[in-house]
Amino acid sequence: MTDNPHQLHERHLTSAQQSMQAVETSKQHSAYRLAFADNDFLMQDELRHVRLQLEYLKPQLVLEQHNINATIVVFGSARFLSTEQAKTLLIKAKAAVTETDSAEHRLALKHAQKQLHNSKYYTAAQQFAALVTRYSCCKPDNAMTIISGGGPGVMEAANRGAMDAGGSSIGLNIVLPKEQQPNPYITPQFCFQFHYFAIRKMHFLQRARALVAFPGGFGTLDELFETLTLIQTKKAVQVPVILYDKAFWQKLVNFDMLVEEGLISAEDIALIQYADTPEQAWQLIADFYQLSR
Repeated sequence: MTDNPHQLHERHLTSAQQSMQAVETSKQHSAYRLAFADNDFLMQDELRHVRLQLEYLKPQLVLEQHNINATIVVFGSARFLSTEQAKTLLIKAKAAVTETDSAEHRLALKHAQKQLHNSKYYTAAQQFAALVTRYSCCKPDNAMTIISGGGPGVMEAANRGAMDAGGSSIGLNIVLPKEQQPNPYITPQFCFQFHYFAIRKMHFLQRARALVAFPGGFGTLDELFETLTLIQTKKAVQVPVILYDKAFWQKLVNFDMLVEEGLISAEDIALIQYADTPEQAWQLIADFYQLSR
């Protein structure tokens, strides 16, 4: 029996609806997503090389577009507080001991006293960055932009000093188990975030005209010794590597013993310079590049 026209119409309509539903189902599947818009695809182990490339290219293109080709890297502890913060901490710690003289509160008081003492490094990093930035604003042909790890402590102080002086600065943040927040003094368009330490390190050193290391922990030591190794092995051109607070660094690392034991050469010691004031640190850089003050 032949279908009547009405039945044929209904069957064609059902078939069309099924086709449309099939199309919609396909469009919602991950396979249909554009490759560069598919996070599940991009996060596969096989795509790590692509993620490395993208992480390198994003800051590279931004900095090139803004003609930033010379930087001064500032490293140091993320744990140092500004003098204002340290004083507030000390007041609270003293009040707690007065109220309840416990071992816990006495330990907190000792920590607060140490923080106030170490706040001098925050102040020094802030003043150093301001010196560099004021010069760079006046001498754009020789401009050197402050670059930090983007977090708190000495990093914050460096970005803050650049802002104080009316200039820009860069912050290279990194994703950590305990989330790192960018400090509020980074120039927004130069506030980057990284997943890979290796790519972040490349951007620290690619444009570096000097490195100033304030007292710090594992992260500071890691960056310092990697920089020294690259310069020592001629993988990077020589730039001033300045350790702030000679007494601290000579107590921490016995470089002379490394020479005595034959583990480094005597000339390797010359890769390191010391400064005890922000002005000395900046003067060493200015002298190296014969900058007119």
